[in-house]
Amino acid sequence: GAPAFAVIPYAEYMAQRDEERDLIPHAVVSATVDGATPLRAWREYLGLTQAAVATRLGISQSAYAQPESSEKLRKSTREKIAAALGITDAQLDV
Repeated sequence: GAPAFAVIPYAEYMAQRDEERDLIPHAVVSATVDGATPLRAWREYLGLTQAAVATRLGISQSAYAQPESSEKLRKSTREKIAAALGITDAQLDV
């Protein structure tokens, strides 16, 4: 029969796991190709409203709308929003 398992060193397993953590769903990539900013694409993919993300960040919806429409964000802003969305900062590099 076909092999069912592979034994690999733990460090290699952890490295692969970290790589998988930064994967970006096709729907997010497609939305950015269609013109959405990465923040908007992720928010919509996750089924969240601007108000919901703003609540997670402790800010108003209008305060969140500004960075969502921007292509360039400060690193600290990206990290905070990524954490609020439950994704990694690297996943915003679509």
